[in-house]
Amino acid sequence: MPAPDASGSAAPVRTAFVSGARLPGWAERFGASHGGYRLEDTDHGLRLVAADGAEALLQAPWPADGRPGRGSGPLERLAALASQPRRLGLLLVRRGGYGVGVASEGMLLASKAGTRYVQSRTAAGGQSQQRFARRRSNQADALVAAVAGQAAEVFKAAAFEYVVPGGDRALAGLVLAEPALRSYALLPRLAYLDVPEPRAAVLRKAAADACSVRITVTDAGKNHTGTGQASA
Repeated sequence: MPAPDASGSAAPVRTAFVSGARLPGWAERFGASHGGYRLEDTDHGLRLVAADGAEALLQAPWPADGRPGRGSGPLERLAALASQPRRLGLLLVRRGGYGVGVASEGMLLASKAGTRYVQSRTAAGGQSQQRFARRRSNQADALVAAVAGQAAEVFKAAAFEYVVPGGDRALAGLVLAEPALRSYALLPRLAYLDVPEPRAAVLRKAAADACSVRITVTDAGKNHTGTGQASA
């Protein structure tokens, strides 16, 4: 949860995804914009604490798993880790559709996106509500089964070592629990992606984001005065 600034309101927070190749340049621009920064290597990721109070938490797209990035410092090592050509299985699903694919180095090696329809909830009562609930449940079951089948076909195209779920958490979990995806459900799962309806363009962006460093920036509070000057 964002920390409140001096006025009592939460400081603005935003998230960005930056490839390993672009990470050093991003950090340089962050420092130039915020009066310099210091690095803190934490259990949650690499934290950049700026002189003006802004902070950026940098998180690797995947664990080192015995293959750490190489470099002279933590930022260089993180960039190298994120640049490794690891393969991921993407599973994005919402009520209106799905997108599945195998990605590596920010690109899709195989993919499939499609549309399905699950009705929204209703406030109606009585027997009408019960019939609606059964219809909605049947539509959701059909969506889950269809996406699992499509994912099983796409995932055969290339072996991968991690699964990246996204979209509706509950639906993604149900899809991964389907028998057709039993072996893939056993793979390590990376950070969830919050995506809109998974059309083809959304799937392509998800492939790039899943292979990038996740950066969470907390802006400085309006009344922050800093603890001293730092060079840009």
